[in-house]
Amino acid sequence: MDGLKIHPKDDVLIVLKEAAKGDIISVGQQQLKLAEPVERGHKVALRDIREGEPVLKYGFPIGIAKQAIATGEWVHTHNLKTGLDGKLAYEYKQSQSAATADTDKGTPAFTFKGYVRKNGDVGIRNEIWILNTVGCINKTAELVARLAQQEHFANIDGVYHYPHPFGCSQLGDDLKSTQSILSSLVHHPNAAGVLVLGLGCENNYIDVFKEAVGAYDSDRVKFLAVQEVEDELEEALQLVSEIAAVAKNDVRTDVPASRLKVGLKCGGSDGFSGITANPLVGAFSDRLIAQGGSTVLTEVPEMFGAETILMERAVDETVFNGIVDMVNGFKDYFIRHGQPVYENPSPGNKKGGITTLEEKSLGCVQKGGFAPVADVVPYGGRMKKQGLTLVEGPGNDLVSVTALAASGAHIVLFTTGRGTPFGGPVPTVKLSTNTPLYERKKNWIDFDAGTLLDGKELGERADELFAYVLQVASGERATHNERNGFKEIALFKDGVIL
Repeated sequence: MDGLKIHPKDDVLIVLKEAAKGDIISVGQQQLKLAEPVERGHKVALRDIREGEPVLKYGFPIGIAKQAIATGEWVHTHNLKTGLDGKLAYEYKQSQSAATADTDKGTPAFTFKGYVRKNGDVGIRNEIWILNTVGCINKTAELVARLAQQEHFANIDGVYHYPHPFGCSQLGDDLKSTQSILSSLVHHPNAAGVLVLGLGCENNYIDVFKEAVGAYDSDRVKFLAVQEVEDELEEALQLVSEIAAVAKNDVRTDVPASRLKVGLKCGGSDGFSGITANPLVGAFSDRLIAQGGSTVLTEVPEMFGAETILMERAVDETVFNGIVDMVNGFKDYFIRHGQPVYENPSPGNKKGGITTLEEKSLGCVQKGGFAPVADVVPYGGRMKKQGLTLVEGPGNDLVSVTALAASGAHIVLFTTGRGTPFGGPVPTVKLSTNTPLYERKKNWIDFDAGTLLDGKELGERADELFAYVLQVASGERATHNERNGFKEIALFKDGVIL
């Protein structure tokens, strides 16, 4: 197969292999002759398209023709533009599928081996995290983590520090955004314990930050203001040792898959993202939710143009209004800073075959599968409901994966067509949209979704991905970001607060 028409109504074909001018691609009964060379993952017109006409892919408009496009011509930024403009008004209509959705599919109940915490939360790793209230002491916290790691504490999967530049001279909602993310990470169940380091003179000083943290287990969460002690390294290592002494007794036990929470993210997308990896993750999401589990989706600017698909799946009007507020709130953020609302896609996306934001968004939202949208939470907020949750966050990979982790995700599934080495504070599973990327970047990519282009069935591959994720959750597999020690966070400056 050299080309793929995704939906019967589509005006474009996806070229699956690099093609030369004059090549013939069969599409059903149609023989399509290419008018020019076309790279794999890019689009070709299946019919003559007039200037000003909408162009369909996935059965939805992905933009407007800037000029007449002949059958067989390459369709991209030179002849296609976004049809999006400004903020939109939305009307709530109860979704029959959302109202009657049934998560009990009669499938066997799956389990994984996790750590059940004292408060009932479940973790999939037994790590010690070091978080600092202010960027001034990043290097101090880094040194503490490095020295503590050398202690080889029993039954501890690692001691990790997550640097960031904020916490000093922040005010208002900007400070609250930083506190929301950091406090949610303090409570993350993948951390057997947390050491919070403060300097002592920052806006986000420890006493103020404790208010954001709320109730905590004093055996597992320790605080230290380094200005107040003579030897901060000695004091910090002592506190880490105290946490480790408690955490060494933690054991994995069988836990139902309904307790698993998985974040959904894409980055470095290409023309295959909406065909392979994103639908595969969507099928995984539906399977986990059928087990009673939870998934969480973010990247709000990459919902623009496809947001109504999610709105139509809201379980009720309150959730619908939450999606509207989240989408329009992010548009206001761009407008407030004098930036174009529809600035996507990125240069890398375009090189991979994505032309407009509508096209990118229609592929992006497929990671959420077909489940009803159960809830919407603000940036830094935590999941409260079973099912599919939307969390406020930007498209930036590091920032949005951090927001997914802070929301409670044990694991993040990250689809990519171009590859990236980074990882968040939780295991970050990289899924390639195409097999050549998987074969070229075996030290980055964990799972190959490109096999769907070679005849693998979506259902079969989704079952394999589900089994793989349960192995990661049980500690039987480590992701590449874990093996490489690539565990980072990034915070959203001037975050939008709902």
